[in-house]
Amino acid sequence: MNTLEKIFAEKLLKIKAIKLQPDNPFTWASGWKSPFYCDNRKTLSYAELRTFVKTELSRLILENFDEVDAIAGVATGAIPQGALVADLLNKPFVYVRSKPKDHGLENLIEGELKPGMKVVVIEDLISTGGSSLKAVEAIRNNGCEVIGMVASYTYGFPVAEKAFKAAKVKLLTLTNYEAVLDVALEIGYINKEQVPMLNEWRKDPAHWME
Repeated sequence: MNTLEKIFAEKLLKIKAIKLQPDNPFTWASGWKSPFYCDNRKTLSYAELRTFVKTELSRLILENFDEVDAIAGVATGAIPQGALVADLLNKPFVYVRSKPKDHGLENLIEGELKPGMKVVVIEDLISTGGSSLKAVEAIRNNGCEVIGMVASYTYGFPVAEKAFKAAKVKLLTLTNYEAVLDVALEIGYINKEQVPMLNEWRKDPAHWME
């Protein structure tokens, strides 16, 4: 029987939200060269898949963080998913900017969180974890408790796993790198000869092309 991770991985591959180009690597904003790119935001354009993501993220929260008081989305990618989940769970919603707005109220957190609230953070994708954990820090500085984070996808980079452990944040995701590779092999999107190279990249993506 297929797991949730493989089911969602197949859905992402079907809408071409995941692209594997070992022979023609992408360049990320960080400057890293990558044979792999994941664009979860494409799920918003497919009503059935959008509902699937909303439902499964909500289920993860109810099963693991049922004491949640509020939902926070990380700008900008997780704002729509976060709002959809908060609506389904009937919880308050806020989103966290990467930096304070440079005009008006100069907010870092948009919306209202009351001190002492237990918050679950929604993220669309986890790479290094840096921006996600900055959002966690902002919420904690606001006097709230972050009880966990749920995301659509994680690359599972060692640097991210260490960062989440150090920050004491429990992370749960709908799918991950391993599941995507398994499904991509099953459907013939990649071949077995490409897997060792892809795994070498994930071990140290910052220096892969070197």
